[in-house]
Amino acid sequence: MVDKTELILICLVAVALLAIIARKIRIPYPILLTVGGVVLALIPGLPAIQLDPQLVFNLFLPPLLYPAAVYTSWRDFRANLRSILPLAIVLVLVTMTATAYLFHGLVGLPLAVGFVFGAIISPPDAVAALAVTQHLRVPRKIVVILEGESLVNDATSFISFRFAVAAVLTGSFSLGQASLRFLLVAAGGICVGLAVGWLATQVQKRLDDPPVQTMFSLLTPYVAYFSGERLHVSGILAVVIAGIYYGWRAPRILSGRMRLQALPVWEMVTFILNGVLFILIGLQLPQVIHALPSISAMHVAKLVILILSALALVRFVWMFGATYLPRLLSRKFRHKNPVRWQHTALIAWTGMRGADSLAGALAIPFVLANGEPFPGRDLILLLTFCVIFGTLVLQGLTLRPLVRWLKIVDDHVTQKEERLARLKANEAALARLEEIESSDRVKPETVARLRADYEDRIRQLRSQAPHEESVIGLFSPDFEELARAALQTERDTLIALRNEGTINDLALRRIQRDIDLAEARLQRPA
Repeated sequence: MVDKTELILICLVAVALLAIIARKIRIPYPILLTVGGVVLALIPGLPAIQLDPQLVFNLFLPPLLYPAAVYTSWRDFRANLRSILPLAIVLVLVTMTATAYLFHGLVGLPLAVGFVFGAIISPPDAVAALAVTQHLRVPRKIVVILEGESLVNDATSFISFRFAVAAVLTGSFSLGQASLRFLLVAAGGICVGLAVGWLATQVQKRLDDPPVQTMFSLLTPYVAYFSGERLHVSGILAVVIAGIYYGWRAPRILSGRMRLQALPVWEMVTFILNGVLFILIGLQLPQVIHALPSISAMHVAKLVILILSALALVRFVWMFGATYLPRLLSRKFRHKNPVRWQHTALIAWTGMRGADSLAGALAIPFVLANGEPFPGRDLILLLTFCVIFGTLVLQGLTLRPLVRWLKIVDDHVTQKEERLARLKANEAALARLEEIESSDRVKPETVARLRADYEDRIRQLRSQAPHEESVIGLFSPDFEELARAALQTERDTLIALRNEGTINDLALRRIQRDIDLAEARLQRPA
């Protein structure tokens, strides 16, 4: 019999292996993790796991949302607010309402329970969307809209989720009071997020100790979340706002050593938490199915198909209606803001649900205030998993052929901006070298050595056409290949010297770090 400690290790191994397989077969890893959770649940002898519902919100959500917010481009986010906010607020509420009434009509449970389910599955997931779209060559604006929507919509859905759960627990609900409370909770979350983001930047800029700074960065989303929750405002929105504020200020206040050490830590943390969440939901499936009343698999399949169809229909109707109705009514707006229907269709189809919906489903209380079981909890958990599985597999696997069929191509905006920024930065550095040389503060041969390096980079950047894919790298492909071969020779020589006893391991590690940094400079973005 496997104990829970061994089960955790099994889950981590499964997450790692499935991620490797996903990269090999070029499938977004959330899809395989979802399948892996189901397969793992079928293995006999695994212990039953009961997660504390509040633990899911407290442990998993803050660190999953925070890095996505930190790496959001504030410039692009602000420029596309007109497209992002209706998707992240109005569409979430419309989807929640439509799903609630559909669930109520099909299952027969109280409407308040339907709103709990609707709030859980209404928001597309940030991590799932990014994992599925990161390798697609699509215009930057589409990615920005999807990222921005999936960040802000979590706050909308989880605030609505809390109100819906409270309505089930108390048996009463007032739309007027809920609307006012919604605005206060959202505004309070924004204020808390700004305060925590400012505090985090003040702490970080006074430190120069990467391990300690990394620890503080890991704690920041929890501080934002728990501060918001203690003040009875949106902790989720506080995390998002703190992340956006911190991400804007971080490039100036953080040292290079801090960035180099913190990024791998955050990547590992978010990867493990996402993987564990998907695996855990699979492990609970047998318990959920066993706890359900006598309901046939065919009936569950019918419910899932109807719900998935409703989610897709509502999103498509909203996307095309909100995009083209204002253009039909206003010729000036139509000419000022042209939008290709292919882009609208792609955004409408990219509505994968993921870890956020899992966390919401797991966070449903087990019992009501009177001690009775929460109505339909197990059915909601099962349907949520099926919706996530269906959207990830159906939409996730069809995105790449859909992009080809719609003939959507990358606009290379990021590559063009990166080339321009590299060129200007290197030209400014070269001009600064000329100033320093004229002041006679350094040796001429030192300046000459650096000047040759900068002049070579500037020559390389100027020789590249803006549309070339090679602009995403600092060096030409033949230079990179030659440099990697030389660096590998350095590594082999070092290891040979260590094995011969000529140098000790400390010297090896110090030189190896310099070689690794040189190779990292050659690394092209994924």
